[in-house]
Amino acid sequence: MEIIHTEKAPAAIGPYSQAVKCGNMLFCSGQIPLDPATGELVSGDITRQAEQVMNNIAAVLSAASVGFDDVIKTTIYLIDMADFSAVNDVYGNCFRIHKPARSTVAVKSLPRGAMLEIEVVASL
Repeated sequence: MEIIHTEKAPAAIGPYSQAVKCGNMLFCSGQIPLDPATGELVSGDITRQAEQVMNNIAAVLSAASVGFDDVIKTTIYLIDMADFSAVNDVYGNCFRIHKPARSTVAVKSLPRGAMLEIEVVASL
């Protein structure tokens, strides 16, 4: 088992790691739209927040020497399912050809007042 950490993604805001390699799998913790430089939630609409989340995920994947084409499963947490289409547009820009398995779940709230959180599992 190996802990993955990068300064190019937000530091964990609790007792967890950004990602953990285990065997040939990478388990990435959920990313919310925090700016890695400031640790603060990005301002803006759901599209801006989704872009930041995907940038954060890309940074964690890169730190483990993998990319979006290696992702096999994602879970999206939304506080408002009316945002599904806008998030799907941003998400789809990262998964143009390769399309991992995915679940999308509506939740009451997320840390720091985020509108969404996305976690991924990748193959190494």
